Amino acid sequence: MNTQAKRLVALRRRRKKTKPEFVRQESWRYVRLDESWRKPRGKDSKMRLRFKGWPKIVKVGYGSPRKTRGLHPSGLKPILISSRRDLEEAGSPEGKILVFSSKLGRRLREAFAKEALSKGFAIANYEAKIVKTEGA
Repeated sequence: MNTQAKRLVALRRRRKKTKPEFVRQESWRYVRLDESWRKPRGKDSKMRLRFKGWPKIVKVGYGSPRKTRGLHPSGLKPILISSRRDLEEAGSPEGKILVFSSKLGRRLREAFAKEALSKGFAIANYEAKIVKTEGA
């Protein structure tokens, strides 16, 4: 990863710390409302009118730098692996990190991880489990 990309990823990390948590209006008041974001549309909505003391609403200015969008927090481009063909089409490992699909079972994950590590890929969501067998 080049220095400009590192700088942008660091900037994204800093901006994310200052970004408010966007919550659905009145979700703190009613148990039946989930906190997931919904745009306030009411005629007299205090949130829509941006009153002081009310939660912030989503705006374009809170976004991350365009060049870092879709990147893994490490700054590498994630490649989703759900079959052997995806692993073969991944190409060279420079600037890429593999993410195994949740539909993959243990055996395929182990096989794909072995193959990917031999090619030099980094893997985001796989940790090899070491099984100790005690010999008699």
